[in-house]
Parts: sequence; C-alpha cells; structure tokens
Amino acid sequence: MKSQKLQLPLQTLSLVIGFMVWVMISSLIPNIKEDIPLTDNEVALVTAVPVILGSLMRILLGYWTNRFGARTLFMISFLLLLFPVFYISISDSLVDLIIGGLLLGIGGATFSIGVTSLPKYYPKERHGFVNGIYGAGNIGTAITSFAAPMLANSIGWVNTVRLFLIPLLIFAVLNFLFGDRQEKKVKVSLVSQIQSVYQDEKLWFLSLFYFITFGSFVAFTVYLPNFLVSNFQLTPVDAGIRTAGFIALATFLRPVGGWLGDKFNPFMILLLVFAGLTFSGVILSFSPTLTLYTVGCLTVAFCAGIGNGTVFKLVPYYFSKQAGIVNGIVSAMGGLGGFFPPIVLSLVFNITGHYAIGFMALSEFALASFVIVVWMYYQDKLSLEAKIVENVAQGMMVTNAKGVIEKVNPAFTRLTGYEPEEAIGNTPNILRSGKHDQHFYHQMWDSIRNNGFWQGEIWNKRKNQEIYLEWLTISEVKNEAEEVKYYVGVFNDITNEKK
Repeated sequence: MKSQKLQLPLQTLSLVIGFMVWVMISSLIPNIKEDIPLTDNEVALVTAVPVILGSLMRILLGYWTNRFGARTLFMISFLLLLFPVFYISISDSLVDLIIGGLLLGIGGATFSIGVTSLPKYYPKERHGFVNGIYGAGNIGTAITSFAAPMLANSIGWVNTVRLFLIPLLIFAVLNFLFGDRQEKKVKVSLVSQIQSVYQDEKLWFLSLFYFITFGSFVAFTVYLPNFLVSNFQLTPVDAGIRTAGFIALATFLRPVGGWLGDKFNPFMILLLVFAGLTFSGVILSFSPTLTLYTVGCLTVAFCAGIGNGTVFKLVPYYFSKQAGIVNGIVSAMGGLGGFFPPIVLSLVFNITGHYAIGFMALSEFALASFVIVVWMYYQDKLSLEAKIVENVAQGMMVTNAKGVIEKVNPAFTRLTGYEPEEAIGNTPNILRSGKHDQHFYHQMWDSIRNNGFWQGEIWNKRKNQEIYLEWLTISEVKNEAEEVKYYVGVFNDITNEKK
C-alpha cells in the first residue's frame, strides 16, 4: 500500500525529468547556433524533430505500460535517453542534432506511462484531477527553458547538456527501487486493442482536441525561444524566462482543468477553452507589438493548460477498458500537434514575410473543435437519455402522434414477449386483450387530450396469448409549438398483486 501511495509523486517527478530532456535542444538553440551554423528552416526542423518520436512512441508506451508496468517503462526510458543526451553534447553538425533530437523524443513519450498507470490507483471521480497533477510534469519544460540558457552562458551549452545525464541516472534508480512491482497488468494484444477502438469517432474527436490543446503548448514551448530572439531581439536568457512563464502558467492550470472536469460538465469547460484559443489565434495573427503578442501567448497558455487537463478526464470516461492504447493514441496526436506548427510558421514566413496565416490556422482549428464539442455535448445527452430508457425497470413504448410504435425498451420485450423489430412499425393494438370495450378506450383518450396523461389498470395480451393485468401510464410529449409529437407508455405487470 505504501508503494502505491508513492506512485503519483514518483511518476510525476519522472515526467518532469522526461520533459526537461525533451525540450533541451529548443531551449539551447540560440546558444547552439553560435557553434553550429543553422538557417531558420533548419532551426525549425531541429526544434521540431524531438516531437516526432515523442509523439509516435506514446502509442507503444501506453500499451507497454499496461503490459509491463510504469516502473519498468520509466526505468528503461531514462537509461535509453543517456545515449542521445551525450551524443548531442559532442555533435558538430545539423545531422548530429537531428539524430540526437529524434531520440530525445523518448522523453516526451514518457507522458503515456503515467496517464495509463495512475488511474489504476484511484476511483473514476478523481481521474481528471490525478491526471492533471501528473500532467503538471510539463513544468519540466519550463525548468529547462528557464535554467538551460543561463547555465549555457556560464558553463557553455555542451556542459549544460551533459548535466542532464545526472537526473536521468537518479530517476532510473528511483523507479527501480520505489516503482510498484505489483501494478495491475493488462495482457491484450496491441492489434486487438486498436481494432476495438479505431472505429469509434470519439477517439478521433478527443485526439483532435488534444492535437489543438497540447499541440499548441508544445509548439509554443519549442518555438518561442528562437522566435522571441529573432523577431523581438530579446536575449536568449530573456526569451527563456518568458518561455518558462508560458510553460509554468499552462502547467499550473493543467490540474485545474482536470479538477474542473471532475466537478463540472467537461464539455462546457472545453467550449470555453476552444473559444479562448480561437480568440488568441486572431490576436496573434495581428499583433505587431510584443505586448499584444504576450497577451495572445498567455491566452494560449491559459486555454491549453485547462484543455489538457479536461481532455484526459474524458479518455477514461469513454474508454475505461482500452485506456492504455487510447491514452497512447490521444497523447500521440497531441505531440504531433506540436510538430507541425513550427515548420508551418517558418514556411509561411518565408513565403509571405509574416506569420498571420500560420496563427490564423490555430484559430480555425480551434473554432472547428468548438463546433464538434457542441455536437458531442448534445450527443452525450441523447446517449444518457437512451441509457435511461434502456435500463428502466418498467416496460416502455414510444409512439408517434399517429399511434405507430417507434421505440420500445428491453423491459417491454421481457413483459410482452415482442421483440423490438416485431413491435416497431405496429400500433399498441397488438397488445389488446379484448376484455375492454370501445367506451373504455374513448375515456382513456379523452383523459389524455384533456389532461395530457392517463393512468390506470388495463388488461393486455402477451405474444404467447397470455392475458395479464398491468398498471399503465400514457403521457403526451409536445414540442415548443404545443403540438403533440409522441406518446409515451410506461407499464408494469400487476397480475400477481391482484391475486
């Protein structure tokens, strides 16, 4: 039990280390350029490359975490990261930076480990907050963005890079010693897990949401240091401090987003998030001054942080049995969302001489996501209503205004013997027992027309011709124009009660 309580702080701190290493190149790129000449396009490529493996590997790490546990995955990941960190410290060409940067992506991929492992230790109503706390490990990117440039000014970027070897070794050992050896394992093949979820549109909607929220966080994290130096003539240290502020705000708000998703309707939270991102994209498209640019960036940080926490509240909500693979896919899409913007912004600037079109793309994607969230919100309400109908203990039958049956629930089949396909399209006359005269039915419909409902005892007949007594309530359902659109009948068998 003590080992289980350690997992949240241990895994969160492990993510901090993974993310510190992940953004190492982008934080030091102004210093690295002094020794390795790079064009603007090459800088965009070098800073974006770590995101590739950091995104795609998330799918495998999410799956492997379910099979082997977080302890093993964190330990192996940190040992593997020792190679690219040392390799980058001795690099002297663009190719070296690309190779080393690609492998640094393992640090970003570690995100899938905790979001798959930690929900096993907590009830569902706390998953949003717990994943938000873990996701606050994003602060590792702020630590590197803030500290790495200052260290590079003092001891050089080569020695700064080599310092990262120390925390990697320390946390490999800590996970070996204190990681949970008894973590619950799930042994289902990768192919079968993917087959069980890939046709579900909710997976791809959540992936799009995280593509926007986490993608914008990653993109600004890797792009801001060089962008602020190149376009606003800030020093590398000043640019690093501003980038660290962006990261710190987004990171602090991530658990807040998870908590809000636990306490309130997460779709409402996402509506506000994507409205804010749409607004910020417009500001950044037309912000020639550093002040306006700062407002736009801070708005992105606020919305991205809240959104990141809220999205991962919804993943276990929809996919509790396939959490490992879905966490991997959604987080992979979020990482890829951080790969493309720096390259797109660089290409747009080369073609047009400004970044407006690139930032406007953020606004348009966020607006599209806003529309999808609205649709999901109403679909979720309809789904909940359908589940209520399906699980209600009484028999239920819905007819249109002409009395044709349009829907029945499982209890209807259990009580009457009629399967849905046998009842739908017919009228309730299939249940008539013949024990009531027309005067009885005229009184029933007079009550419905005058009062909006009727309830009472009625003899009906099952499919097997057995006659039984039921307590029946029939109610009108009207639209806003006060026109009757449906009739809903709810009933239960009371034959034995009358004996």
